[in-house]
Amino acid sequence: MTLSEEREQLNEQKRMLDLEKKEFFRKVEIEDRRLEQQKSLFEMKFQILEAELVKLAAEREEIEKKKAFYDRVEEFHARSYATLPDQQVGELFFRGVASQQSLKKRYKDLIKIYHPDNVDGDNSLVIEINKEYDHLSQVLAL
Repeated sequence: MTLSEEREQLNEQKRMLDLEKKEFFRKVEIEDRRLEQQKSLFEMKFQILEAELVKLAAEREEIEKKKAFYDRVEEFHARSYATLPDQQVGELFFRGVASQQSLKKRYKDLIKIYHPDNVDGDNSLVIEINKEYDHLSQVLAL
């Protein structure tokens, strides 16, 4: 083999190595972009999860507040309902109501608690609540 042939062969090998090197760097660049996209996607998912966790905590706090309210109403019911005549029970449940909107809200909350289909429901108490609600809705409509 002559010197020029060997040089030609070496140049060919160098050219092949350069092509392999370019191909390798191209693959590395593609992989880097893919990893960067995955990292970005992961960050977005993490932010969404954090936001949902904050929402769940707020919802849980709201549920705890409602539960405390219903517990206080139940405690009130246990203390005062047994000692008062039926006429006064309905009045006590709506004490402090000054508008039609607050009347409706209080009524809905009370029915949720004392409806006969509930475990602690009481039919006679619901009748008294309905009577007082009807009376107050007529008074507030004036």
